Amino acid sequence: MRLKCEYKASEIPITYQMMFVSLIKEALKISDSDYFQKLYEYGDAANKQSKNFTFAVYMKDYEIADEIFSIKDRVVLNISSPDLEFMIKVYNGLLKLNQFKYKDYLLNKIRIDLVKEKEITSSEVVLRTLSPICIKTKDHRFMKPEDETYVDELNYIADIVLRNYRGQGLKEKLNFTPLQMKKTVVKEEIRDYKANTEGKHLHIHAYAGTFKLKGNVDDLKDLYALGISFKRNQGFGMVEVI
Repeated sequence: MRLKCEYKASEIPITYQMMFVSLIKEALKISDSDYFQKLYEYGDAANKQSKNFTFAVYMKDYEIADEIFSIKDRVVLNISSPDLEFMIKVYNGLLKLNQFKYKDYLLNKIRIDLVKEKEITSSEVVLRTLSPICIKTKDHRFMKPEDETYVDELNYIADIVLRNYRGQGLKEKLNFTPLQMKKTVVKEEIRDYKANTEGKHLHIHAYAGTFKLKGNVDDLKDLYALGISFKRNQGFGMVEVI
């Protein structure tokens, strides 16, 4: 299931990922506060377990100055998940949120639409990224598609994502072939990171573009809906079939 959410905004921060994480969380709170607590809270601490969704943000007609996007048209938030309960609750919450404020930035709802997913019927599919793919090693080093163990690490995170969603990991190992992939550095503002370092942002090295993925059809269908990446719940790894 997929949602396309369009908003009017004059400005959004260059580190916009957490703005839209906050929007999704607020929508869930409004829709079902008990469900939100179950998903995001664990006792007195935050529940850091991976969630069964991914998202991508697209800006129409913009300029960048002083680490701020000035929007001349609109902002589009795409959300994808195979978890029907999650999508119904976030959809209902977003419908009720006509306006959302994040720090000094304001989003005004234009429309929320359900989007038909494309079908995957074969063991090989060509995909393009709607939000970049981030793959990293166990010691948190960001990887390039040409790295020798890139595919192994992609299989590692794909297995975890599927296991968290359906209780079973990959049925077959994935074969990943980059077609036209380009590096993109995404700035992400994290409070704990800023408190413990001198830098202002965490720089995430990720890759956007088109690639071929081969594997079990059921795995491919679920990964298409869940996203293929680390940090999916922070706006990475959403893909579309081409």
